[in-house]
Amino acid sequence: MTQHAASPTPAGQGRKLVVFVVGLAAVVVAMLCAFVLPSIHSGPHEVPVGVTGPQSATAAVSKALSGEKWEVTAYDDEKALTSAIEDRDVMGGIALSPDHVTAYTATAGGPQATAILTSTATALAEQQQVDVTVTDLKPFPEDDPKGAGFSSATLPMIFGGMIPAVALSRLFPGHSGLRLRLAGGISFALVAGFAVAALLQFGTGSLSGNYWITSLGISLGMTALSLTLLGLESLMGMAGFGLGAAVIMFLGNPLSGLASGPHWLPDGWATLGQLLPPGASGSLLRANAYFDGVGAGTAVLTLSCWVVFGLALCLIADRRGRRKATVENAAPAPRAQLV
Repeated sequence: MTQHAASPTPAGQGRKLVVFVVGLAAVVVAMLCAFVLPSIHSGPHEVPVGVTGPQSATAAVSKALSGEKWEVTAYDDEKALTSAIEDRDVMGGIALSPDHVTAYTATAGGPQATAILTSTATALAEQQQVDVTVTDLKPFPEDDPKGAGFSSATLPMIFGGMIPAVALSRLFPGHSGLRLRLAGGISFALVAGFAVAALLQFGTGSLSGNYWITSLGISLGMTALSLTLLGLESLMGMAGFGLGAAVIMFLGNPLSGLASGPHWLPDGWATLGQLLPPGASGSLLRANAYFDGVGAGTAVLTLSCWVVFGLALCLIADRRGRRKATVENAAPAPRAQLV
């Protein structure tokens, strides 16, 4: 009976396995840090707020909100303060007078900032033994006063970009299906964007802005995600798609700041989150849904850059596919062997 000896491991295969295991472990740790660290260090970080009133009183507010957590700006009067809040120059403010304290908030801009400003104004009123009033200039809609629908919009927008990229790559594979994948990704983003906006605005009452503009904003975010993932898949296969999806889910999702606003994340993490499609999509949705588009410019520019990036990847993949097809067509056909 003949026994076959076990074939030795090819040279370099063991080293490749070690690199794979160590590299994958490093990626998992990095993704875990992206989830855990922002949560541990969450809280106000340079949140812009305004104050108006007598100089001594505004000094007291500035002292109460001192440190790196807040950026306090003094305004001449209450009208200037409320205008700054509506223009999103500040997230809220406190107006002081000898017999009254008023907290002006914008809950739709960040519920956590609203809560702290309200408690600060209440404490100041108790010290002065005067009445306190809280005026919410930009609240969530009455049908969804806590903004639950808005806060839960991140995953639908992310999956609205990821799912069509996966499905289209399977339905129309290869270079021949690239243009169909592009057309399908853009078409799906438009349809899904209007559907998601309709559900959130008319179904749950979570949004209160112009429906058409809000829908186009959601569609732009989905398009940015979808085209980027399609471009990565076209160039690198499913490895490229997996890399893009991991960045979006494990970095973009926790760093989007949709529920709290970006000022509630540490500075570096907040900046990174706003540069990724989920964060930019969330900021655009907030601006269109509650602030009449104020502050939407940066988010639109960021998402447009991602759209261009995805299209560029697809263009490179298209040219590479054409060159490959040309070489294959130009190659001489193998001669038939005579038996």
